[in-house]
Formats: sequence, C-alpha cells, structure tokens
Amino acid sequence: MADRMQQFLRVAQQRPPKREAGERHQDFGEIYEVFETAPAGAQASRCEQCGIPFCHVGCPLHNNIPDWLKLTAEGRIEEAYRLSQATNSFPEICGRICPQERLCEGSCVLEQSKHGTVTIGAVEKFLTETAFENGWVPSLSPHQERDGSVAIIGAGPAGLAAAGELRRKGYRVHVYDRHDRTGGLLVYGIPNFKLDKNVVLRRTRQLAEAGIVFHRSFEVGRNASLAELRDRHDAVFIATGLYKPRALPLPGSGLAGVHQALDYLIASNRKGFGEHVSSFEDGTLNAHGKHVVVLGGGDTAMDCCNTAVRQGAVKVTAIELQAEKEMRGSTTERAHARDGGVDFHFRTTAEAFLGDGKVTAVRAVKARFGLPGPDGRRPIETVPGSNFTVEADMVLQALGFGAEDVRTRFGEPDLEVTPAGTIKVDQTQATSLPGVFAGGDIVRGASLVVWAIKDGRTAAASIDRYIRAHQASGVRAAAE
Repeated sequence: MADRMQQFLRVAQQRPPKREAGERHQDFGEIYEVFETAPAGAQASRCEQCGIPFCHVGCPLHNNIPDWLKLTAEGRIEEAYRLSQATNSFPEICGRICPQERLCEGSCVLEQSKHGTVTIGAVEKFLTETAFENGWVPSLSPHQERDGSVAIIGAGPAGLAAAGELRRKGYRVHVYDRHDRTGGLLVYGIPNFKLDKNVVLRRTRQLAEAGIVFHRSFEVGRNASLAELRDRHDAVFIATGLYKPRALPLPGSGLAGVHQALDYLIASNRKGFGEHVSSFEDGTLNAHGKHVVVLGGGDTAMDCCNTAVRQGAVKVTAIELQAEKEMRGSTTERAHARDGGVDFHFRTTAEAFLGDGKVTAVRAVKARFGLPGPDGRRPIETVPGSNFTVEADMVLQALGFGAEDVRTRFGEPDLEVTPAGTIKVDQTQATSLPGVFAGGDIVRGASLVVWAIKDGRTAAASIDRYIRAHQASGVRAAAE
C-alpha cells in the first residue's frame, strides 16, 4: 500500500519514549523504551521510499531499510523483521548503539531536506524485540552438518557474527575469548543504560544452543598458540579487538585516582552483574561522592561521564582537544551527558595531574591545532595564559585504544601488520597466513560495532569458500 508511505508532511518525527533525566540517572536501565506497534508503523510510514536509498548506502551492512520500513508501515511486522535480520546478525544491538545520526539516519533524504530523519534505529529495535517476543527469531542450528571446523579468537561483535554465519552453514565453531563472559566490549565496555546486558546474553545463548562451543578465560598465546589453533581447525578468524589503552604521559600520571576508562567501565559492568568487585567496593573505581574528570570526548568518554553521573559523582567534567563540531562521537550521548550536568571543555588539553600521592586536580590549557607538518600531522598549540585547574578526585583517561603486539602474543612473526600494529587483510579479510582471517577493530583500528559485524559476516563467507576449495582439492586447509 504505497499510500501508507511518504507521510512525512502529515506525521511528525517521533522518538520512542525517553525516561526522564531525574529517573534514569538513578539507575542503569536503558534510556529509551521500545516503540509500540502503532507509533513504529507511523514513523516507518514517513519514509520517502527514495529511488536511490541513501540510508541503505549509509549503512555499513547495506540493510534493506526502505523495504522493511514499508512492511512495518503496512503492519507486516514478521516480514519486516525477517528482512531486517537477513543482512544483520544483531539488529537489536545495532538499533540500540549504532550512531544512526552518522550513518543511516544521517544519510536520510528527509534529514537532508530538514523534515527530520526517519527514526530507523528505533524501528529496527522494535522489530527485533517483537520478533523475540513472538518466537520469530530463527535458530542458527544448521540443516546439515559439514566436515570442517573454525576457530574464532575473540567473542565480540565481529567474532560472534562470524560464528553465527559459519554455524548456520554447518561448520563446527569454537570461540576462544580472554574474558569470563561472552560478548567482549558489548558486555564489559558498554554500559547497561545503552545496551542492557540481557540483550547480549539472550543472543549468546542462542549461539550456544546452536552448537557453538565457547572457551572462556582462554588467552591465545598463554593457553594455546595461534599455530596450535591452526593445527586443530581448518581456518581461524582473529577478532580480538583493541585493548591497549592510550594515555597522556603527563606529570602526575602515577598518582592514585588516575585510571584508564576501560578499567572503570569493566568494574561498573561487573558490578551490574551482581559481582563483588573489590576495586569498586573500596572506592577505587567508584565515582560516588567524587569530582570526576574525563579526558576525551568520544563514545567511551561519554560512557564514563554518564556512568559517573549514575554512580553519584559530585561533579563530572569532560576535557576534549577537538571543537565540538569537529568531533566524531555521538551527539546523542553528549546530549545525555549534558542532561546529567556534565561540564564540557572543548579545544582543551590536560597539562598535568596535581596532588601529593593522590590526584586532587587537573591542570588544563586551551589548545588548537597548528598547520600540518611534513608527516601530515597537525601539532597541538596551547593558548598562552589560558591555563586553569579543575578539582578532581578521579581522572578517567578515555583517549582511545591501540593494537597489542599480536605477532609476539600469538607467536606468529609471519603475520603481517600495519605500522599501527593492526592486522593486514585483503578484501576477503584474509591475512598473510594461509587459512587465517581477521576483522573488526584489530584490522580497522577503533571503529563501530556495525563495521565489526560486517567484517565478521564477510570473513564467514570467505572462510566457507576457503574450506570448500581445500576440501574439493583433497587438502586439509590448516595443513598448508
């Protein structure tokens, strides 16, 4: 029913109900509720059904967005869900944490024409939650088992996406992960108010029920080498992510109270699971009653800010080198931080951490980028006379992550890496080692969950072709 679409002049843009700031800052429940059927259909009907669907182009997974929006508007919810999940392993996760304003919704023609984007992410979330409620989510169990096994190193979004696709094709899949829970940063790095952990656990249970074997608290390089995994399996997919935090080498870096963002977020998320977390209980990684300074302005920094607000910090201050309009992080997450009273200092950098044994303040200075040098990098120039101090009982450094030395860690000197330490791959996600593929942040650098899912799905298709080719030639893939 085409007349149900193109309703953007009659139907105003509407987001799902959002919990009041005073309420949501008291707990870690998700900020947004799930659309009901009627408003989801109404919002979907705003879609212009463009001849060239820029939302589809702007999505890394190239989801068939206009088609499932039309089905939603027509009330064909199960069909809409099946189409939405055909290209996305975890639509319920992407609907929650993708920066839609930079991807599909930011590419929407209605957004460009100032009519307000279709709320694609919220509809995607609605479809998948409705599917789970009604038992429409298909099993990943294969119709027929295949003779072949794959090792996946890392249980984050790239690894899990590859695992699901390969298991669906009938392969025996073993996932090896350093953590004691499955999900990687989906579980330990992203707070519950953005992504309820039951959403992740529900999906990982589905993967396990399909026959995927999870080896938790398993560290490649300690429990087994990469060579040993290659010998056990027909192919290997490396999806370890990035866990090496970047830090500013400033005076006072060794003071008590100066921490890495991920350590803080992991402690908070573990506490959310009901664990006894000693570093939280003794106040080391607990922001309650403290003046907190967060260095950085990206999504991890905003996760720290919004977590500290919920833990009862006295004041939270964010210091970011870039101007706000230049930042790539989510504007929505910054808006949530402002709702919680976070004080922002843009075009600012920290100079030193002050204190005697324990941090008491951060000395900062206004800064700007200079002209690019011969290497293309723009040096940081401080503004004379613009120094100031910010009271701080806790400092959280959220300055991004780099790659660990994977060649040394895995014992594979022939594994080619980039100058940044990330793994080199070709367009099929294949590395320099036969039968070894890689994807996600360990290839791209710090990136988005949706790109990790894309890499996992691409790698799964490549691994399937690789194993089939070697089985057809009578050569076991890992024996090369």
